[in-house]
Amino acid sequence: MSAIQEISPNVRNMKQLQYTVLAKQASRIKGELRQRVTKPFKDLIEVYSGDAHRGGVKPLTFVQQVLAACVYPPLAHSDKLPVDVRQRAELLLKGCDGGSVGSYTATGGIPQIVHRISEFITRRDGGAPSHPENIYISPGSQWGLLNLLTVLVDAEASPRTGVLTPRPCYLTSNLSMVGLGAVPVPYDLCEEQGWELRVEELRAALESAKGVCKPVALYVINPGNPTGHVQSRKSMQEVIRFVSEKRLFLLADEVYQDLVHGEQREFVSYKRVLMEMGPPLSDTVELASFHSASKGFMGECGLRGGYMELVNLDPAVMKYIHTMCSTNSCAPVLGQVALDLLAMPPQAGDPSHPLYREETQRIRTTLVRNVRRAFEVVNSLPGLCCQPVEGGAFAFPRLHLPPKAIRRAEETGMQPDMFYCTRLLEEAGVFVSPGCEYEPKEGTYHFRFCIMLPEEVMEELLRRLTSFHTQFMKDFS
Repeated sequence: MSAIQEISPNVRNMKQLQYTVLAKQASRIKGELRQRVTKPFKDLIEVYSGDAHRGGVKPLTFVQQVLAACVYPPLAHSDKLPVDVRQRAELLLKGCDGGSVGSYTATGGIPQIVHRISEFITRRDGGAPSHPENIYISPGSQWGLLNLLTVLVDAEASPRTGVLTPRPCYLTSNLSMVGLGAVPVPYDLCEEQGWELRVEELRAALESAKGVCKPVALYVINPGNPTGHVQSRKSMQEVIRFVSEKRLFLLADEVYQDLVHGEQREFVSYKRVLMEMGPPLSDTVELASFHSASKGFMGECGLRGGYMELVNLDPAVMKYIHTMCSTNSCAPVLGQVALDLLAMPPQAGDPSHPLYREETQRIRTTLVRNVRRAFEVVNSLPGLCCQPVEGGAFAFPRLHLPPKAIRRAEETGMQPDMFYCTRLLEEAGVFVSPGCEYEPKEGTYHFRFCIMLPEEVMEELLRRLTSFHTQFMKDFS
């Protein structure tokens, strides 16, 4: 038997990310630039991911200082750092065995950090109680989602287990489901209405699953990735009534909750909306919500710190989830530290508060400006249009490509938007993600790029995009 035959068929069903193809191309271009090969650009602008630090956003000073003192404890006992930094580091180190971030922690996370997250959730949700025993710290939010899906998905069931997922959707989530043997059942977001989530699309998706799989959960991303939409309270209430009616587990990916920039929009968690709806819904709808230190103003992607909160789960089920989460020992301790700082940043009166406020406000102001500029420039270009970006870290413009470009893409064996993105990378040095990566509605083409960038980088990106797109449309008209 060959090795490929021994691989799980579920894993074989996981399609290759287009990112890997573009990443190889980007690596080659970087090498050529180092060798001083002549290019129409001096460097790459890499905006394919939501890694704010990679994009040039400065890390928050308070976060970096606390992390430094935790890694090198003598700093916590010196006068080289502000007193509130030293106090926080000392408190965090007391929660670590041996006073070291190199020690293992409890499976669900350092207890005092879990409690801090619980308090943060309670404040965020207007006093709706959050219980520490229902919170699990994980190496990033996707890890938590994967472990929960492992409990929900029966790979040997007939019909197979299904999960309703948005279309377009952050592809890693769909890949995780496929790898476990689940069937992603797409429901379309309405692009013409700002990527609105409509219950009639959920009902249509559920109908399409008949004879194919048995859906057990609904996955939502709010604020949206890649779409940038932010759900209204009314929309969330409709979703909650739907999952209650259909007895579906609600999976709420809320990692971009700090990044809301649309006028008259605010982030409200599914947990808060559910609790405000009252019994019987608040006592019966099963919910898991996910958050992360990788996104938002903190942007500490590499520290791998996330958490999930579980609501209304049967204690017997919680036992199995705890067992599942125990298989990975614990989340990285520095990622847990980052979550503690996310849950309780410097407060008014603390020595670090003025600088923290200044830095976060600068990021917010820049982000709002970048959203406006991206919207203006993209929508001024023929063959490109973009819905308003209300939240999150990405713009997701739609490409209306000439038939000649689509035919050329087919001749090269590429999806049309992948063809566009490879040309944009090669000719303009801009590394974006093709829309096909997110499996949008058939016959539509898009690309995604990160907007969490310094203003000067965003302006250069838009200048290159304008020049490239104008020539591309001329070449294929």
